[in-house]
Amino acid sequence: MCGIAGIIGYRGDGAGEIQKMNERMYHRGPDAGGVWLDESRRVALGHRRLAIVDLSENGAQPMHSPDERYVLVYNGEVYNFRELRRQLETDGDKGAWRGESDTEVILRAFAFYGVEQTLRKMKGMFALALYDRQEGQVTLARDRMGEKPLYYGTVSGSFVFASDIAAIRELSDFHNGMAEQVLPLYFQYGYIPAPYSIYRDIYKLTPGTWLSVDVTTHETKQHVYWDLKRVAKEGEAHPFTGTRTEAADRLEQLLKDAVRGQMISDVPLGAFLSGGIDSALVVSIMQAVSDIPVRTFTIGFESEKYNEAEYAKAIAAHLKTAHTELYVGKREACEAILKITECFGEPFADSSQIPTMLVSRMTREHVTVSLSGDAGDELFCGYNTYRTAEEELGNLKKKYHRLPKAIRHAVGAVSGRLAGRNELLHKAGAYLTMETLEEAHRYNGREEARTAYLSKDRTRLQDAYADYPAGFLRDGIANLMLMDALQYLPDDILVKVDRSGMQYSLETRMPLLDRDVIGFAWTLPMDYKYSEGVTKRVMRDVLYRHVPRELMERPKKGFSIPLHEWLKKGELREWAQDLLNDGRKQCADVIDIRTVDSYWKDYTEKGVFSEKLWYILMLEQWMMKTI
Repeated sequence: MCGIAGIIGYRGDGAGEIQKMNERMYHRGPDAGGVWLDESRRVALGHRRLAIVDLSENGAQPMHSPDERYVLVYNGEVYNFRELRRQLETDGDKGAWRGESDTEVILRAFAFYGVEQTLRKMKGMFALALYDRQEGQVTLARDRMGEKPLYYGTVSGSFVFASDIAAIRELSDFHNGMAEQVLPLYFQYGYIPAPYSIYRDIYKLTPGTWLSVDVTTHETKQHVYWDLKRVAKEGEAHPFTGTRTEAADRLEQLLKDAVRGQMISDVPLGAFLSGGIDSALVVSIMQAVSDIPVRTFTIGFESEKYNEAEYAKAIAAHLKTAHTELYVGKREACEAILKITECFGEPFADSSQIPTMLVSRMTREHVTVSLSGDAGDELFCGYNTYRTAEEELGNLKKKYHRLPKAIRHAVGAVSGRLAGRNELLHKAGAYLTMETLEEAHRYNGREEARTAYLSKDRTRLQDAYADYPAGFLRDGIANLMLMDALQYLPDDILVKVDRSGMQYSLETRMPLLDRDVIGFAWTLPMDYKYSEGVTKRVMRDVLYRHVPRELMERPKKGFSIPLHEWLKKGELREWAQDLLNDGRKQCADVIDIRTVDSYWKDYTEKGVFSEKLWYILMLEQWMMKTI
């Protein structure tokens, strides 16, 4: 796990500029740093290293191929690098190896197989830049699901890229300014979905793609080497035909293979254990394949409604892990909140970022690598919102089944146009024109009547939810899962985990995002995932082989905090009030203050808390600290 950076067409002091980018990413790689320049073509590459496999200088970057044609900077882990090395040797790469790092293996693979074939062979999480000095081309690539970040774009005529958007902001001639047109998307979701970023002319490379950049003209071309939609479609066309027990057998074996690969490390390793199905399953499999007790980590809260630490403790005791827990309150939350802008680099408002940062900080005190159970909801149907969308659409059709579609749509359209800030009319407009499960999911819990008024820029940029075609997969709920796997998972969940871990130089790994686990998940019939109100059925089948059912059968809580309670009084209340007051002038050009005031008044005078209030606070904190 590392941080990478680069400038193509730098001006002035290229070494100094790339070094500033490196220093801004120190937390991503505190063990070492490297800079390399091609002065003739004005290409600068930078790297910060968090040493995980092969801790020697043999794994240092930027790394050159034996013939000096290729230079690589790389962030992540390729779990099948040993198999790739054996394959290279079998296929004819007979050169001597300098060390045991995965970096050297993939560099040699790029030279031997080419870019696309190598990317298809790689199994892991990564973001990388490969400079082909002979062809005058830099290739940027990102892993299949987007576990590792990669920003790119232009700054004053130079093409730049980095793992951390804040590193790009360190450039002397950075004057890109805020991309105000992304704010409607931000206020809709609480994050900025790829390919957009908060800055003009800076973008996120989308998962499963690689970008070729001509170092002379800066012309770019994007290529897709792996497509989740295609994987899901192929899974639907070739479904798993065995029994649910056989499906559980297969899933367990795939998870064991994935976990074994992801437990390869030359530094201490552990796992997050929240008490939920996903993390409990990952830890169970880790313990099953490990010869020693696995280190597990959890945080708890005083509020019983949000606390799962006792459940995690019971699971750890049953599995006999070496368990560590930490209870946190408002004081620790305040400390984390003040670091959010530094941690995430651009506005990001999933409030579970706070416990994720806190558990990452605590975990890093003991280990350098932590496995996580994220992605189970998107792959195995864990979110309650899927059932809610299905129920709401069913209720709508039942309630208005006698009303002609044309009339219903006409009334809904009029309601939507007249709604303004009126929540009832807004909801009526959305519901009366709703026809598909995908539309219900897009609407559910994500938009209020006032949302459109928060940003003064009313541009409607496209996103993965808006682009998703209704009925792409035959099963309606499968479509909702795919929608979330395409946008919410990479742009919210994976951002949260990567940035929170890296803030404290902690590498996080996700076995459920193993390439083969993903492929298998999309072949499973829906009733192996969800039926009769039970979610993640096949995951539970595997888990109950390791953990008693009674330890897990309870309502889903999710990884959240009592934010609306903490903001009511004390230090957090003062922080929020001061931020809103201080931000009135600085943020008034892009945010509608009247709408902001209405959210704060609803909360302080009526006790009505909206997640949009947190979105506002996170944007204003980012603006106050960076603009």
